[in-house]
Order: sequence, then structure tokens, then C-alpha cells
Amino acid sequence: MTPKQAGYRMPAEWAPHQATWVSWPHKRESWPGKLHLIPPVFARMVAALARSETVYVNVNHIAMEQEAREALDEVKARGDIRFVHLPTDDAWCRDYGAICVTRPPTADQPADIAATIWQFNAWGNKYLPYDHDKQIARQMAQLLGFPVFNGEMILEGGSIDVNGDGLLLTTEACLLNPNRNDGLSRLEIEQRLQEMLGIEKVLWLGDGIAGDDTDGHVDDLARFIAADTIVTVVEDDPTDANYQPLQENLKRLNAMRDLQGNPLRIITLPMPPPVFDLKDRLPASYANFYIANRVVLVPFFNHPNDQYVERVLQLQFPDREIVGIDCTDLILGLGAFHCLTQQIPALPQPIRSPRFRPWDVFKSSRRTRR
Repeated sequence: MTPKQAGYRMPAEWAPHQATWVSWPHKRESWPGKLHLIPPVFARMVAALARSETVYVNVNHIAMEQEAREALDEVKARGDIRFVHLPTDDAWCRDYGAICVTRPPTADQPADIAATIWQFNAWGNKYLPYDHDKQIARQMAQLLGFPVFNGEMILEGGSIDVNGDGLLLTTEACLLNPNRNDGLSRLEIEQRLQEMLGIEKVLWLGDGIAGDDTDGHVDDLARFIAADTIVTVVEDDPTDANYQPLQENLKRLNAMRDLQGNPLRIITLPMPPPVFDLKDRLPASYANFYIANRVVLVPFFNHPNDQYVERVLQLQFPDREIVGIDCTDLILGLGAFHCLTQQIPALPQPIRSPRFRPWDVFKSSRRTRR
């Protein structure tokens, strides 16, 4: 039985979380010459999340835990922060961690959470080794006590985004790349996503942004922020390498429809100015934000567009605090907050029907005297 057949589906990121999972950064090759600058940024991220929900901080050993505790003390982090000792190769747990699905309670069975476990090949075998990272999803499920479903194909969490109501957004550049699932057709990939994540329709964008080593993850491009609303980044400079692919993606988004055939609401955000490491373009994008229970973590890039993006997102998330953190050093690792986090959803609550009150019928049937 697949998760969909068993009544599971992947909830939207803004649905209640019981926790967020992160892996402490330690790989020098990811931040060459700047690794010492990353723990303070990471600590600020964890501190903001801990105001909102439990945070599992995965470390390789006791010495790394002590380093993490010192960094968290420096930013006065408070809240439910729990350390987990599982060896990792890198910090990008969005892509190698378990992707959770939930099942609402029914008359026959209680609410439940399960982990979908996918194969991981380090974004097309780009970075070796990844022996530890490809084990983390199953280890997460075991530690959390979740039943497991095997996706049986390569999939990274940053390559998909869902609205919790039957729609999944992804890109052709990533999921159809031969360095992932060369033997699977587009239709077979869609069917597997539908059965594993409980969705009804896959929406396809095209190419990713310049400098993205993931071959076009959607979490650098466009994100659901409500069941009928997508935020997407656009580039205004026609000479910029991102201009054409982002215009093409915007055109596709404007043509997309939900399950009832209605157009989706599309909100645009600007791109930050280009960020370079020597001659290499880095994948800086405001779309790589993370929606937690009471905060939204947004990558900032020391530019006036930061404040504009903050205002736009605050209007969309009036009940959450927008927390912008400078990522000009962090982005050297080719990712930001969404790449570094993986949500663990809370158990879904039963849908409560309004109580029947006899006087409601009386009120609705009374005629107004003229």
C-alpha cells in the first residue's frame, strides 16, 4: 500500500510543526576559507527557530556538540533545542532528510505521521563522499518512531514544494535531469510523487537560477505560501543571466491552474544583486526562506531589496515574525535557510463540524417583515 492509498499526504510547510531538523555545518569544502564565519549565522537561525518550535540539532560527535552549544550561547538561544548524534557529510538536510507525510484521524484509525525515504546521490554525484548523508532519512525516522515508506527514486526535498491541497511544484531542470533518475519517464516520476506524497497534480517549471549546483531546485525559484498563492522571484535586468529563465517560469506560473481549474495567485519578489565568489556566480535568492510555526526565516544580502522583500512577506504572513539574517557568507555553500532545514509536521487535528443548534434553523427560516 502506498502512502496515498493509506490516507497520507505531505502537508504544506506552513501547517503546524512539532519540530525542525538541522545538521550542524562542518564541511570545509562547502565554505572554503569561510567555515569559521558560518556557525554564528547558523546559531542565529537555530535561535530564531527555537522561539517557534523544537529544534533537533544533528552533530557528528561530542566535540561538535560543544562547538554548537558555545555558538548558541553567544546568541543567547533559548527554547527546546535537542542534540542528536548522527554522522553527516554536509549540512543540507532539506535534501537528504526524511520527507514527512501525515494522515488525519478517522473513525477507524488515529492520526499518524510517516517518513518517506528517497534515494540520495549528492545532486548527481557532484560531491563525494555522501555515504553518511544518504543514511540520515532512515535514521531520522527510527529516532522519531515514524513508519517508513520507500520512494525508490532519487529525490531531494529542495526540488519540490506543495500546497497541502493536492498540488506539487517542481522543475524539469532537476527532476528530468539524467543524473537523477535516467530510467524514469516524466509520467512515471509524476505517478511516484502522487502515490508517495498524496498529491493530485504536478506543476512544472523550467530552469533554475545561475550558480545553482542542484540543477534547478524549486526552493530558489517559487514557493507556495497559501493553497492558492505562489511567491516567485523575477529579475528585472534583461542583461542578467537569470532574466530569461525567470521570465519563462513566470509565464508558466500565470498559466497554471488548481484542481478546480482556477488560476493561482502569483506574487513576485525581486532578486538580490548578483553575489560572486571570485568569478563564480552564487545562487542567492529570496525564495529560499523557511516557514516555521511563528517565524519566517528569510535570507538577506545587505541590499535595499531585503527590506522590500520583508514588507511583502510580512503582508502574506501577518501572524508570523519575518526574521531576516544576512546570508552573504552562508550563500558561499550554495544554499540558505530552506536548504538547511527540514520540517517535522505535527499530528493533524480532526476537522470539527459546527455544532447543530435548533435555533439556527429558526433564525434562518424567519422572514423579514417589510
